[in-house]
Amino acid sequence: MAKNFVGVIIEESLEKKDVLNKLKIVKTKIEQVNEKHKTPWIKQWTLHTIEIPENQADIIANELSKSIDVDY
Repeated sequence: MAKNFVGVIIEESLEKKDVLNKLKIVKTKIEQVNEKHKTPWIKQWTLHTIEIPENQADIIANELSKSIDVDY
């Protein structure tokens, strides 16, 4: 029986945000940035809880790796 993987993606860490359209987002939480985050260049974190079917995990991981902001 196939299982689903659940994880969190920080939208602000993505350079190419269109990958989010390919994901099943089950919850979104927005946190205001404070000193403990040590990221004064942004105002908020947008945390998307996602669910990925096991048989799509490698494909999605590959797409996410190409979407991450490397200057982050």
